[in-house]
Amino acid sequence: MAERGALSLLSLLCLTFLRTETTAAKHVDKGSAAQPFTPFWFTVEPEDTLAIRGNSALLNCSTHSDPAAAAVRVEWKKDGTFMSLVSDERRSVLPDGSLFFAHVVHSKHNKPDEGTYQCVATIDNIGSISSRTARLAVAGMPRFASQPSPAAVHLGSSQVMACEVNGDLVPFARWEKDRLPLEPSARLVQLPSGALVISNATEADAGLYRCLVENVGSSKASDEAQLQTLPETGEERKLEFLVQPAPVTKAVGADVLLPCLVTGFPAPRLRWMFGDKHLEESEGRVELLGGGSLQISNLTEEDAGVYTCAADSGNATVEAQAQLTMQVPPRFVKRPDNIYAYESMDIVFECEVSGSPAPTVKWVKNGDAVIPSDYFKIIKEHNLQVLGLVKSDEGFYQCLAENDAGNIQSSAQLVILDHDVALPSFPPPSLTPNTADHVTPGSRGAARPAGPAPSPPRDVVASLVSTRFIKLTWRPPAEPHGDELTFSVFYSQEGTSRERVVNTSRPGEMQVTIQNLMPDTKYRFRVVAHNGNGQGESSAALKVATQAEVQVPGPAPNLQAASNSPTSVSLSWDKPLTGNGEMLTYKLYYTDKSFGSEQDVDVDAQSYAMTGLKKNTEYSFRVVANNQHGPGVSTDDIVVRTLSDVPSAPPQNLTVEVQNSKSIMLRWQPPPLSGQNGEITSYKIRYRKGYRRSEAAEVTAGTQLVKLIDGLERGTEYSFRVSAMTVNGTGPATEWTAAETFESDLDESRVPDQPSSLHVRPLVSSIVVSWTPPENQDIVVRGYSIGYGIGSPHTQTIKVDYKQRYYTIENLDPSSHYVITLKAYNNMGEGIPVYESANTRPQSDLDVDPYELSHAPYTPVPDPSPMMPPVGVQASVLTHDTIKVTWADNSLPKNQKITDNRFYTVRWKTNIPANTKVKTANATSLSHMVTGLKPNTLYEFSVMVTKGRRSSTWSMTAQGTTFETTPSSSPKDVTVVSKENKPRTIIVNWQPPSEANGKITGYIIYYSTDVNAEVHDWVIEPVVGNRLTHQIQDLTLDTTYYFKIQARNSKGMGPMSEAVHFRTPKTESSDKMANDQASNLPPKPGPPGNSHPQDPGTAVGVGGNGESHILVIVIIISVGAFTIIVVVVGAFLCTRRTTSHQKKKRAASKSSNGSHKYKGNSKDLKPPDLWIHHERLELKPMDKSPDPNPVMTETPIPRTSQDITPADAGLDGNPHLQQRRNSYRESVRNAPSSEPLPAATTSSQVSCPSEIMVDPEGSYHGSTTTEEEASYSGNLPPHRSAHPHAHAHPLKSFGVPAIAAPGHPAYESPALPSTPLLAQTGRTRTPMVVTVPNAPDVPETSKMLEDVDSSYEPDELTEEMAHLEGLMKDLNAITTAP
Repeated sequence: MAERGALSLLSLLCLTFLRTETTAAKHVDKGSAAQPFTPFWFTVEPEDTLAIRGNSALLNCSTHSDPAAAAVRVEWKKDGTFMSLVSDERRSVLPDGSLFFAHVVHSKHNKPDEGTYQCVATIDNIGSISSRTARLAVAGMPRFASQPSPAAVHLGSSQVMACEVNGDLVPFARWEKDRLPLEPSARLVQLPSGALVISNATEADAGLYRCLVENVGSSKASDEAQLQTLPETGEERKLEFLVQPAPVTKAVGADVLLPCLVTGFPAPRLRWMFGDKHLEESEGRVELLGGGSLQISNLTEEDAGVYTCAADSGNATVEAQAQLTMQVPPRFVKRPDNIYAYESMDIVFECEVSGSPAPTVKWVKNGDAVIPSDYFKIIKEHNLQVLGLVKSDEGFYQCLAENDAGNIQSSAQLVILDHDVALPSFPPPSLTPNTADHVTPGSRGAARPAGPAPSPPRDVVASLVSTRFIKLTWRPPAEPHGDELTFSVFYSQEGTSRERVVNTSRPGEMQVTIQNLMPDTKYRFRVVAHNGNGQGESSAALKVATQAEVQVPGPAPNLQAASNSPTSVSLSWDKPLTGNGEMLTYKLYYTDKSFGSEQDVDVDAQSYAMTGLKKNTEYSFRVVANNQHGPGVSTDDIVVRTLSDVPSAPPQNLTVEVQNSKSIMLRWQPPPLSGQNGEITSYKIRYRKGYRRSEAAEVTAGTQLVKLIDGLERGTEYSFRVSAMTVNGTGPATEWTAAETFESDLDESRVPDQPSSLHVRPLVSSIVVSWTPPENQDIVVRGYSIGYGIGSPHTQTIKVDYKQRYYTIENLDPSSHYVITLKAYNNMGEGIPVYESANTRPQSDLDVDPYELSHAPYTPVPDPSPMMPPVGVQASVLTHDTIKVTWADNSLPKNQKITDNRFYTVRWKTNIPANTKVKTANATSLSHMVTGLKPNTLYEFSVMVTKGRRSSTWSMTAQGTTFETTPSSSPKDVTVVSKENKPRTIIVNWQPPSEANGKITGYIIYYSTDVNAEVHDWVIEPVVGNRLTHQIQDLTLDTTYYFKIQARNSKGMGPMSEAVHFRTPKTESSDKMANDQASNLPPKPGPPGNSHPQDPGTAVGVGGNGESHILVIVIIISVGAFTIIVVVVGAFLCTRRTTSHQKKKRAASKSSNGSHKYKGNSKDLKPPDLWIHHERLELKPMDKSPDPNPVMTETPIPRTSQDITPADAGLDGNPHLQQRRNSYRESVRNAPSSEPLPAATTSSQVSCPSEIMVDPEGSYHGSTTTEEEASYSGNLPPHRSAHPHAHAHPLKSFGVPAIAAPGHPAYESPALPSTPLLAQTGRTRTPMVVTVPNAPDVPETSKMLEDVDSSYEPDELTEEMAHLEGLMKDLNAITTAP
């Protein structure tokens, strides 16, 4: 029994423990993550619609939401009231949320469908959002306010046929002539009113005209009117307007037609003026129609203004004007953001909009309008502030903006978190300062250490109670469980559940003053302590009532303010209506709106003249009356701006820059805002020659901050000063700044040369730098750039004037090694630098002459307190020619809002070419879009900030490489030359395109005998990689060929080059056959050590000459005997072949050549890795890197004149050419970046030097090449197998075989010249290059030529292979020895 009880008790304890753990786990989960925001917005919103009575209509509306959320319910409002559509058979909501009208009802006294509609979407338990509003209008019955009347028109003159219909039906109006539709044209124009303009009348214009309105439910036609044409009599008729332009209002992006028609004789010349400027026609945007009507398409805000239509005829002129007003629909500058918050917090939803006219803004919560109250306030014009959050405040808040041009909406979600749920780590962007303080106590949102929280604060009392504030004090908790305690005071008005919070400003503070309370109102207060473990228990509630305010005066009515002068304002007001006794004084509060600090002055009367104010500055004023009980209720603020005045400060940062011998460029910045005293209307520039008294003057616009003064004398000094002007007059001028024009015009089409000398003199904490200018004095030098730093000259940069010859670099570290660079620069960029280094002297160095330190030449130094450079510079590549540069400014507030007159300078350059000019641009925001860049080019960007006379250094650089695009130029310098002793072979050479816009991946050579043939009829030769030469064989003699070349990169093909023609010789050379036969034989080996000069086009082996390398000498001494054995063995193997086998191989080679799709010859054969028969015995490894020298390839084509013809028929008749062209087109379609070549043979091959192959034409080609061609063949891709029986006894290679990538055929890319290696089985070895002595002369006998294909026994081959492998091991041992 006892055991059973013990087991029951143990089970109970286990269950309790598990329940505790589960509860704790749930608590941890609950506090680990906040509820995510719900994606919920409109994808389609309703738009204004014109419906036709009796027809159907549709107002679109659809939403996007989280599929996991509850279903979206869509309802509609009409004129602000929800529609009941349950039993409505005529109107219904479609599944996507759109509102459908089966047939529209509309009559004179019943218009149930016309009105303003709004779509409201709701997700249960989350919230609602409302769409923008849309108006449904119903087209009325057609009515004619005016109809066409009979008229006569002189030939060549103009006439108007009137037809004025309802404004909404103008789009449905059209004209008929003699009951046939009249098509509008440039001569026949229908005006916005519906009237028809007939200009430059002809006899064919005579007839009956009428106006019709159709497609609006019911059609209606006007009366018919006869138009007669009259011959021109030549009598003078005065000018008169048939139609004048009228004021019109349009939205941005719309089109407008301003009618203007003038009649008279002689025919008038009509012109348009915009303001005071003559208006010119522009293609597609500004056009003159119908004899003079002005049509402007795609209107912008800049098009608003006064337009004047003027007609001239002889001495008579008539004019008519019309105002074009532009409306800009609302758009969001700042949209409200989603917000996480806790209860009792204060939050602000920000919303900033723009538009013309200024939009009105209202807020909606879950589809219902937000009514301003004590807890919902509109601040800063459009922002919504919610005080003392409660759980019911959750939902969607929408900012709705509307003006005459349209309306828009944007929504944000508010999520109220429980106090034990972690606040997301990112700070909510729209929290007020109180809210930010509220998050800090207890470290909400971060993991807290486990531990006890504080007990309730003790003895909470109201130590001071007033009408509008209460001061609370308390004692610390009895159990603080920590040292650094902070406190939060929660308070609410009695009778409401909405609670607000105020936090103590520092740890340990135990008092708070609650401001902005209501008089004679009861409030409830409680205090909570926070320690490192979180929020503690709340104190007991304390109820306190504020004092009544009945004794103090009310607000003073009728407060008025007017500016009398630039520095004074007159104010007046009336006595408060509720005075509650005699007024003792008034307190006048005023605030400089640009500064923000409120000041006050005591006034005894009911008026006051405020003096000593800033000029052209906005001030706000309010008045508070005082009686014996104290200050009363304040008036509302009124704002007034003081009058403008002449500027009180000169322009800033005046710089002069000599351009050439006759002109000087001036640049400046406006006066500081405090010294402008009004809008700057213009700048006056005064300048004089030397110090003469006579001056000249130039005036620029107020927005122009640069001016070129030209027409100056050569080699003359001029002085300049600039002053700003307002409507009140001219302000003070800058100091005189001098500059001297050049004696002669120097060259600035290139950067300066290197400075001729640079000298440095190090001191303890400074280095004196001196230099002399570049030797070439004909290039403009505008200054010098000094770079310096410890170990690198790019740490800091200082620029000095071009006249300066020395500079002292100060504030350096003692005993440090500095590298200094000096570059001259001009407007084209910086020149070649000159470098120098110096070690600053140690701190204890007493050998420094004090006189040198104290009497060093004067050198201007930078501002001792320069501004901090911008940080976080980023370059975001957008397109092939655009990069966006962004940065941050640590000297700005945290919101990064610019409120002063600072500006930023962005500079950028590329190092390709090295002397590229540095470009700059100014910006007033924290980003700049740099356009017009070169594709596929690396650019460096840096930014500096300038404020008044202070500027920062350049920021850290950011880099960005523009995207590639197709080549924009063709390959250049295309030349075609004939190959020596081979009249049927030509070599095409070219240079890359100057504007490649990316890495060139290949070229395509087109050639044809007909320069006018279609592109697809030209023969195509692909060239893969970056090679710049190509060889084409077997052309027809005495034939003119035309060649074009096209470059390609990863983005596509560039343009073709111009056609280059070349004519092949008439006959072959007399020694052609001898050369051909000689080319089939191996080159005659020379004596050992003899080195033949290499052909420029051939690839050079990496081994080098034997005489020039010590390793070769060692090899010659060590393995000479083995070399002789190798040569003898090779000769023995080759002479074993029989003549019968040779004949069989000729037949096989001929068959192979005839059946292959690509043209080829014996040069397509893969040579062996070990070329024993060459002049020098070299082991040639595969080189996978591109050859530095262009490698020519040979591409034989048909040789006879019948093989190539100008027409397609010639190609069709030659299947060899046709097949070649088609096969390449197919490869281009399938692989745009590389052309696949026929797979290399995978079997090992044995080749002998004297092997002779027979091609289908019957001419002989040896498997080895001539001395000129030897290196080409090693780089050619293999096109066919060398021997049909080569697999019988594979010869092992000494190099590493080329292993094809998995899944890809073993192609050899011409872009990567290589010597093909034979296959190896088993393990592979590292490739090695070895140069060995030349073999002795071996007599070439007819026996060797006959026996090249002789068979040999497997045992003999195995034995010889063993010798060769032993030789290879010895060579490896020698070359790898230390």
